[in-house]
Amino acid sequence: MGKKGMILLMVLIALCSCQRHKKAIAGEEKPVIMVTIEPQRFFTEAIAGDKFDVTAIVPNGSSPETYDPTPQQLVALKNSDAYLRIGHIGFEQVWLDRLLENTPHLQVFDTSKDIDVILDTTPHDHDHSEPGHKCGVGGIEPHVWNSPENALIIARNTYRALTQLDRDNERYYFARYDSLCNIIMATDSIIRQELAAPGAAETFIIYHPALSYFARDYGLQQISIENNGKEPSPAHLKELVDFCKEHNVHIIFIQPEFDKRNAKLIADEIGADIITVNPLSYNWNEEMINIAKTLANNGGK
Repeated sequence: MGKKGMILLMVLIALCSCQRHKKAIAGEEKPVIMVTIEPQRFFTEAIAGDKFDVTAIVPNGSSPETYDPTPQQLVALKNSDAYLRIGHIGFEQVWLDRLLENTPHLQVFDTSKDIDVILDTTPHDHDHSEPGHKCGVGGIEPHVWNSPENALIIARNTYRALTQLDRDNERYYFARYDSLCNIIMATDSIIRQELAAPGAAETFIIYHPALSYFARDYGLQQISIENNGKEPSPAHLKELVDFCKEHNVHIIFIQPEFDKRNAKLIADEIGADIITVNPLSYNWNEEMINIAKTLANNGGK
């Protein structure tokens, strides 16, 4: 960020701080919590209710592996009371230390604490120390939220963070936390019922491997179009086509933030449709169930 940019950012911070002070005096402003992604906002708002304003830094349609915050978001973060990280995603690896340098007052809570993580043992053909490297932290598969089992842990950690921030409303948060747990457990029950359908798919292709924990929980096989986090080579695409034909795979998932061209090449070769899924959707429970329904229908085959 250049000198002019820094001056603009300082002016924005001053103006926003002034406005926040005025609103606080008038009793109009609630404390603010920042989270990394939209599914976290779903979990946090479900528990926080009307006691906090919750904002996700990575907007819908953007990748949390590569997203860079805007100056306005840096201002908003400075005015926040707490940051709830999802745990191991690329955005946090690259940006969190830098963000905390400018916001020493900010309380940070790791909502992935106690999750049984998947270690990413995939070999990477690049230097892990190079600037901008954005794999999961410490070789950990970062998409922990795409699993009802993990979601219960995220919800518990979120509840504990909120009660630490606001002990006076602990009963309020516990009641809402209990309701969220019921939603998560009901989601798990529906997913299991869908996947038990005769002919339900047990293997699927996906562009970016965001459903590793979902696959682990339900005994499924996830195959990634991305090759070591990069665009697939022609040889890799051929391997995927051959695999799909050999194993009768009909489901190809693609996320909105990724290009569809390589997925379409595979789909055309095997006669399958591309199915858009959004593991970063705010409507976490609906998206998990939609994925299960697609697998139960085996891509309509």
